[in-house]
Amino acid sequence: MTATSKLYDGPGYATMSIAAILAETAHRQPERPALHFMGHTIPYGALWDQTRAYAGALRERGIGPGDRVAIVIPNVPDFVRVYYAVLSLGAVVVPVHLLFKADEIEYVLRDSGAKLAVVAAPVLEEAAVACARAQVPLTTVLLPEAIAAEKGILRLEAEAAAATPIERYASTSPLDAATVLYTSGTTGAPKGAIGTHLNMIEQVNVALIDTFPMTCDEVVFGGLPLFHIFGQMAVLNVTFRRGGSIILLPKFDAVEAIELMAAYGATVFTAVPTMYIGMLQAAEQTDARPPLNFAVSGGAALPVAVLERFQEVFGAPIHEGYGLTETSPTVSFNYVGRTPRPGTVGQPNWGVDVEIADPENEDAIVLLPHGELGEIVVRGYNLFAGYLGRPDATEATFTDGWFRTGDLGIKDDDDYITIVDRKKDMIVRNGYNVYPNEVEQVLLRHPGVVNAAVFGVAHDTHGQEIHAAVIPHDDAVDAEELIAFVRDRIAAYKFPRVVHLVTELPVGASGKVLKRELVVRFQPAPTA
Repeated sequence: MTATSKLYDGPGYATMSIAAILAETAHRQPERPALHFMGHTIPYGALWDQTRAYAGALRERGIGPGDRVAIVIPNVPDFVRVYYAVLSLGAVVVPVHLLFKADEIEYVLRDSGAKLAVVAAPVLEEAAVACARAQVPLTTVLLPEAIAAEKGILRLEAEAAAATPIERYASTSPLDAATVLYTSGTTGAPKGAIGTHLNMIEQVNVALIDTFPMTCDEVVFGGLPLFHIFGQMAVLNVTFRRGGSIILLPKFDAVEAIELMAAYGATVFTAVPTMYIGMLQAAEQTDARPPLNFAVSGGAALPVAVLERFQEVFGAPIHEGYGLTETSPTVSFNYVGRTPRPGTVGQPNWGVDVEIADPENEDAIVLLPHGELGEIVVRGYNLFAGYLGRPDATEATFTDGWFRTGDLGIKDDDDYITIVDRKKDMIVRNGYNVYPNEVEQVLLRHPGVVNAAVFGVAHDTHGQEIHAAVIPHDDAVDAEELIAFVRDRIAAYKFPRVVHLVTELPVGASGKVLKRELVVRFQPAPTA
């Protein structure tokens, strides 16, 4: 470089693609097993060939860099094929919750600007209605050929068989969008959190270097929903980057999970707390035991008693972590290789700053000393690129360069973090986030409801249970009717299981309903 030359200050020429996670492993270890499903094992080489064919079919449909493709597929090999096929074209994956009803799917399709939806046969009924309303074309997987012909529905399998497979995955910038995952606060419509290739690949690399001492011989349980960031990252991408294999289970059944893991020699169990509870119950019904090396828990706090009992029954230590969709997802973890500290979510990930800030100061980040309770704030490579089409919402989540999680916690002198409470009113049931405002809006559509407040109360099995306090118009309205009304209009994990008919709701000086008072009022008394 001469004395007069200048350093290039443009965006640069670096490329990075999540599709490389499958493509590279398939190139280096084509015969190694990638997926175990319903008695069949698919090796990496064959899986990548199938993915390239799917990508060829999508390319012929006009899918290319930056296009958003909705995926409504359970934990079957087709999810994996479509996921990496979309990414290999430089397009963006928009996973859709499998329990969503037509209205909810339609919202995601419209808000994301999806150009195409790939829908599995078991969820075609709701998704087809949504696609028709949103005017988004669809293609299917797993639909029997005869039914497809009868109904005039296209099958991606047939399109792939007739298409020219892609030769290699497309070049994408590290900061290009890779996924749009829908999340929400306690108010307002769900928001699409944009994850980049850099966010996710660096998370995988850090996990394998620092948190998971995995080898290519690892066999990982794949019962976490792959439409969720936890399943995508902690199961799919981490395992494929290392070259291990995944046991796919479309719907979690604890007895089936134990027997499958024992049959395939599972060494890693990654799950949410309700799955751990189910495993302990199932262990009383079968003598099968997988040869687990360790287990990973996230999504919600794992009761220490459950942790201890699981370790006793299955002989594997549980390592808890913490994260959010917006953090790709892991923020902190009880590193494998170190003795876990039950009740904590571990220490910050490499390259991620995690601190405790004054929760009352909305205008600036004022960091608190170790041991003090405050709001957990984060900064690092793992932070998402923002909420799709919502710059104001994105800006509101950041202060002084820190992402405000909305969770309250404590950090000790050894950097271990304990989650104490939630600043917001979000409910976590069975590891799924439930946003009260969304449920309240459905309740308020019932002609017999004057007002409603939805809140969570602690529950031994589900983590939290969904309750609603409702002011009815008259005595003709009953609780069971309201539960059924919401259940028919919203995903199964969201509807309230308990409705309390009340004459008034507790409100503060500003008129906001004081949900904490409702929690105290309706929390069941502890059993002896």
